[in-house]
Amino acid sequence: MAADPRELIAARIKASRRFAVTSHLRPDGDSLCTALALAEMGRLLGKEAAIVNRDPTPLPFSAFPELAEIRVGQIEARDFDTVVLLECADVSRSGQEGLAPAFKINIDHHFSNTPYADINWIDPAAPAVGEMVFDLSRFLGVTPTPAIAESLYCAIFSDTGSFHFSNTTPRALAAAAELARLGASPVRVAERLYYNNRPEKVLLLGRVLSSLDMRAAGRIAVISMLKRDTEPLGLKEVDTEDMTTLARSIRGVELVMFFKEMGPGTFRVSLRSKGSANAALLAEHFGGGGHVHAAGFTVHGPYETLVREVPATVEALLAGPAGEPPGPAA
Repeated sequence: MAADPRELIAARIKASRRFAVTSHLRPDGDSLCTALALAEMGRLLGKEAAIVNRDPTPLPFSAFPELAEIRVGQIEARDFDTVVLLECADVSRSGQEGLAPAFKINIDHHFSNTPYADINWIDPAAPAVGEMVFDLSRFLGVTPTPAIAESLYCAIFSDTGSFHFSNTTPRALAAAAELARLGASPVRVAERLYYNNRPEKVLLLGRVLSSLDMRAAGRIAVISMLKRDTEPLGLKEVDTEDMTTLARSIRGVELVMFFKEMGPGTFRVSLRSKGSANAALLAEHFGGGGHVHAAGFTVHGPYETLVREVPATVEALLAGPAGEPPGPAA
């Protein structure tokens, strides 16, 4: 019988003197808060732990004082015994270079992960990597402190869309309840994530929603956020999850496509779906990936062309058998 990856990971961390934790590009609440919790667990075991991401911490998490320890840059493999990669389908997804000689641990809950590390723990049934690392704490022999519990609760709460998304499973709710018993404050987490908007963010919300375009007889909602929307408001980074949530709340909408201008001719398209619309497969068709109901990809070209042609392609894919798009494009 194959060894339990949780046992292997726990043994490796216990044997390490200094380990690093990194996340995927454009880190989210699940990977950020899980990294914080895992690093603190290591410190309770007497280890040196560092969190190093390639991309900056986005709002609202960048305002969390405890996440200020995250360093932005490249990991020097020679400085660490072990590197833990969270939610990275492959090493390139982390944006980290030079990790070939490092002992790598791969922890992910995405089905698209390719086992590339020395130890791989991939569990597509897990609601979040925060829930997985909470499970790992038993193998490490660490009882989460209230601060660790709150970080892990925040990870699960964030990745389930405040318990709205399809990954709000009994497993997610059971972990959340136990973490609250250990000292996490559900009220404080919700307030930090959803009740810290600046006036500029609310003004931007109005501009984005005014771009709403309904497609496929009301099944697809398309919204856009362009530089001309953000720059006059002085916004360089902004949390946009609630924008897709509002568009997704429209009756009859199965899929939201959110075009975000990242630079000249470059757009990140976030997909949020419900029902049978598989956002992950749609994203893979365009070279991206993600969850069944939350995914994304990047496209290049003139906005006027992309906002017309990409939704048209998605409409055609959704019109396939049982509403399921084909696999990734060749």
